Amino acid sequence: MLGHILRVIFILLEVVLLFNLLIVVHELGHFLAARWRGLFIEEFGVWFGKPIWKKTIKGVQYSLGSLPFGGFVKLPQLAPMDMIEGKADMDRGRLPKISALDKIIVAIAGPLFSVLLALFFACVVWAVGHPVSESDLTTVIGYVHQDSPAAKAGLRPGDKILEVDGRPVSRFFGMNESVVWNVVRSEGPTIPFKIERDGRVLSIDVVPMIAETSGWRRKGTRQVMIQPAVTALVDGVDKGTPADKAGVKAGDIITAVNGVRIFNALSLVDEIDKHPTDELTLDVRRGSETLQLKMRPVPLESEGTTKPRIGVRWDVGGQLSLSHPDPVEQVYHSITSTLQTIGAVASPKSDVKLQHMSGPVMIVRIYYMLFEGDNGWKLALWFSVILNVNLAILNMLPIPVLDGGHIVLALIEGVRRKPVNMKILEWIQTACATVIIGYMLYISFFDIGDLFGKNSDRKSPPKESPATTKASPAP
Repeated sequence: MLGHILRVIFILLEVVLLFNLLIVVHELGHFLAARWRGLFIEEFGVWFGKPIWKKTIKGVQYSLGSLPFGGFVKLPQLAPMDMIEGKADMDRGRLPKISALDKIIVAIAGPLFSVLLALFFACVVWAVGHPVSESDLTTVIGYVHQDSPAAKAGLRPGDKILEVDGRPVSRFFGMNESVVWNVVRSEGPTIPFKIERDGRVLSIDVVPMIAETSGWRRKGTRQVMIQPAVTALVDGVDKGTPADKAGVKAGDIITAVNGVRIFNALSLVDEIDKHPTDELTLDVRRGSETLQLKMRPVPLESEGTTKPRIGVRWDVGGQLSLSHPDPVEQVYHSITSTLQTIGAVASPKSDVKLQHMSGPVMIVRIYYMLFEGDNGWKLALWFSVILNVNLAILNMLPIPVLDGGHIVLALIEGVRRKPVNMKILEWIQTACATVIIGYMLYISFFDIGDLFGKNSDRKSPPKESPATTKASPAP
């Protein structure tokens, strides 16, 4: 018990450290650029809330807040926001004017430092590698849910998907060239699939469905209800169960049930549900051996109910491999996935809405889930590449308060040959800041709903009903 508590505390410390690093480095970019260009820096703070330490050095107040979340730099010549931050210690009217170029340099420095940090993390990932699941390496269908859109259209286990909605695919989950993302992102009444089956290329149109949600859950997005081909890898066997008595062991791979090849352990679950009292013959691969083991299901507790089962726990990730992606490739894919998300949200025909974006609560949760694994720190570094690029691109959106908004206002100032009226600018900044804070609260509402909802992810996979969870971070 104590060991578990200490492990949770250690994981939380890792999450806080890495998440804060992303924000502080971004703000450090603004700070260093402001020092270089001679701007007045009112305060550079790490964390928010009531300061537990502060000190003024060469006219700049440095502080450490009591809430371990992010950081900030106050630049009154760039972003006057007295209505939110409080009155500045110095009269802003007495501060020297700065050029539009200086404002642009300071504004762009934050996103630049975020991209540089992403490149640094990408180089580390390139050197140490990060675990890759089978779903990242295949587009072969492993399981088609009964009575699903895919089943009605005629998709089958073993089909290799080549294109979805006219776009080529190279992986099942994630953003770039993935089956799931192309389904979610599609907008037509049907989704054309191009597949390879028995050496032939076929075109199949699938009518997608949107799962109903209730309460404070996010609205569902398009799905066709298929799962990737993932090795049916046994993670554990319960003592005294049919699988245990038949000799199934952790590490075994189930390749067929009653002589029929399976591409996903869900197929075995289906076979048991269809024939709950019949004897099963499992083809098992154990190292270089191939075995045939016979067993008959018995009623066992599964997901809170009693069902015919054989007592196997599955490794839902299947077999993992170590990938060493090129740093530039990592950053490029992060950029394209972020732009694709923004494009989907902006499209009026898309089912992807602002509520499907992820806020701080979800990001921290993803970090925690990644750190829980044996190679969690490698996945966390890989995720940090994506998140830093997200942070850079979203901050470059031309919205006042964000860095992109500062750049747009500076360009307007350069064209007009005079700065925007300070009072008007303060009202614009404050209004946009209020909207952004409101939006963050809005998506945090859904993040919390996902965290405590009945469909939230489980720490361990349910027996004989594997479900692949792929966290696809959105800004």
